[in-house]
Amino acid sequence: MDAAEHPVVGPRSPCPCGSGRRYKACHGVRRRPTPVLRPFVGRADEPDLVALRELVPSATAPLKLSAGFLAEHPEHADRVIVLGTILPQAAPALVRDNGDIVLAMQTGIATNDASVDIARALLAALEGKYASPVILPPATAGDPAADAGRTGPTLLDLLDPAPLDITVHPGFAWWLPPAEDGGSLDQEVAAVLERANASVVPTARLVSVDAAYWCRPGERAHLRWVQPYDEELLLDALARLAAAGELTVGDGSRFIGSFRADGLVVPVWDLAPGADADSCETPAATLRDRLEDAVADLGPLSPSERRMRAGVVGRTLTLR
Repeated sequence: MDAAEHPVVGPRSPCPCGSGRRYKACHGVRRRPTPVLRPFVGRADEPDLVALRELVPSATAPLKLSAGFLAEHPEHADRVIVLGTILPQAAPALVRDNGDIVLAMQTGIATNDASVDIARALLAALEGKYASPVILPPATAGDPAADAGRTGPTLLDLLDPAPLDITVHPGFAWWLPPAEDGGSLDQEVAAVLERANASVVPTARLVSVDAAYWCRPGERAHLRWVQPYDEELLLDALARLAAAGELTVGDGSRFIGSFRADGLVVPVWDLAPGADADSCETPAATLRDRLEDAVADLGPLSPSERRMRAGVVGRTLTLR
């Protein structure tokens, strides 16, 4: 076919298909697949993976490859792999001079599945050149990786199932190889690191409960707690506790709402002035036990609980 058979059609022009609609509203629409709702479902540490992707500015965790993957690829048995929140220039991964790999959670999504994309970056790093960042080719329309979702391996396929051992950092010194950490840095590198460190919101992970993160984005501190429960059951449970006056994490705290991230609900509390992470530990453990009981209660909500639920739902937003 020549160019005359493929005329250039403006977005506001009639669609060549004869539908009578404008091209941009008909065949000019770029139809993207629905994102995978819970990309990390199936892992015991799913809430923490969501937190590392959506909430935590700077954190790392050592990774171990799954026994099944290593059985097929024994050459990678001795590779050192670290999962991090974000890398310079939002690189998906980098390979150090010695072959150690740093894999990022907070990176762009080429497909409709974050777990597939991060797994692609890990596989590319395992096969990539030393002393270089990983550059992934963009997934294009018609590419199964872009259109069909879980056609490739996911993190669930590549990683050992043991929960992550997470360390939250005050800055990004972990970007540097250990020999350079704290040493004399090139001025440009030092400037980049200084700017990145200045952007970090003070954050700490609670030790008494899973996937709960204290942070201080301003004058007041917050607690953000990624929950593993089905959303409807969780919203009922939050309503029950709110109606009973038990939806708190310590004196002076206040439940202010929730947001959805990667298919999970993240309740947020405004904490009392001066509250640090340590002061949240015991109240959070108490709230966890109450929440477990409330989630297990499948009875109908009382009138006051239904009113509370309407307020809880109204303060639930979705991160996109």
